[in-house]
Amino acid sequence: MRSFNVLSVCGSGTVTSSMIAEKLKDAMEERGITIMATEAKPTEALNLAQSGKFDFITHTSPLPDGDYGIPTISAFGFLTGFGEDEFLEEVMSVIEKLENK
Repeated sequence: MRSFNVLSVCGSGTVTSSMIAEKLKDAMEERGITIMATEAKPTEALNLAQSGKFDFITHTSPLPDGDYGIPTISAFGFLTGFGEDEFLEEVMSVIEKLENK
């Protein structure tokens, strides 16, 4: 099974990012993909992204400017339910690019 490490970012670093992470895990599991998620606040995102431990970032809060070095995907539509398909398509597109590196 394919596995990816995701940094899930929201304003407080707890509630929303956990919801997104769980929802993403469920949605990707149906596609045969395992998601390992770590929740974080926007202020922690850059350092964590640069640690080399994560494949991509999903976020519901704006991320501070910086070179994250990994894809960042807005999960706002995934959270609200308006734009879930587009979010999942973007995640799958990022995963396909990572697999073809």
